[in-house]
Amino acid sequence: MEYGICNLAVIPLRAEPNERSEQVSQLLFGEAFEITEWQNNWVKIIAEADGYIGWIGRLQFAMLGHIAYKNIKNHPSKLTYHAVTQAWKISDNSVVYLPAGSSLAFLEGTSCRIGHERFEIIGKIGEPEDIADTAKAFLNSPYLWGGRTHFGIDCSGFTQMVYKLKGLRIKRDASMQVKEGIKIDSIKDARLGDLAFFDNAEGRVTHVGIMLNNEHIIHASGRVKIDTINEDGIYSLEQKKHTHNLCGIRRFFN
Repeated sequence: MEYGICNLAVIPLRAEPNERSEQVSQLLFGEAFEITEWQNNWVKIIAEADGYIGWIGRLQFAMLGHIAYKNIKNHPSKLTYHAVTQAWKISDNSVVYLPAGSSLAFLEGTSCRIGHERFEIIGKIGEPEDIADTAKAFLNSPYLWGGRTHFGIDCSGFTQMVYKLKGLRIKRDASMQVKEGIKIDSIKDARLGDLAFFDNAEGRVTHVGIMLNNEHIIHASGRVKIDTINEDGIYSLEQKKHTHNLCGIRRFFN
C-alpha cells in the first residue's frame, strides 16, 4: 500500500479521474490518505480522516511513508485556529495559506513537516473554542458543492469542519452523518451542537445543519447563514417559507 499527504492549501477530490468531473470533496493541508490506484495524471485515494474515496491530481500531493501514515492515523494532529493563517515553506521561502481545519502533521513548536518539507506556521495555533463561535466564523461563506473551506463549503462539509475544529471526526456526507451520534426524539430537546437532518420527497437525507438552540440553526444553503427551525423544518427568513423538511436530530457531544 502507498500513502500520500496534501501539501497544498486545498485540493479537489473528484468523482472521476478528469478535470471536468464533479468535485465530491476536498483535501486540506496536512490531511493524509491511502493510494489505491494510479491512472495517468490521477491518483485514486481513500481519505484517512473520513474514509472518503475519490481522485486527485498526481502533482498535488507529497508521498508519505507507511510509518508516518500510521503515526498520523493513530495520533490525529493538532488543528489550525479557526481563522485562515499562513505557513512559510522553508525549502523555497514561499508561502502557503492554510484554511481553517488544516492538519499540522508532526508539529514541533511552530513548525511542521509535510513529507520531506518543513513549514513554519505564521499566526496563532489555537485550541478548540465554543462550537457556536466556531460555526459562526463560517457565516457568509458561499455554498460550494464538495467544499470544505471558508471560501466555499457545502452543508455536510460545514458540519464536518466545525466538528473537526472541535476535535471530533464525523463522516463526510449528510446521508453518512445521520447514521452516527445519538438520536434525539424531539426538537424541544435539541441543544447547541446537535445536528439536524432534512430529507427530500423520496425520504433521502439531503441536508444537515448545526443547532444553535431548539429554535435556530446555522447551515450552508446558498451561503452559511442562521435560520429559524421548528418541527416542520427550516423556515427561511429570506424566502419567508419552509425550505427543508426536518427528519431527525442527532447528538455527538455529551
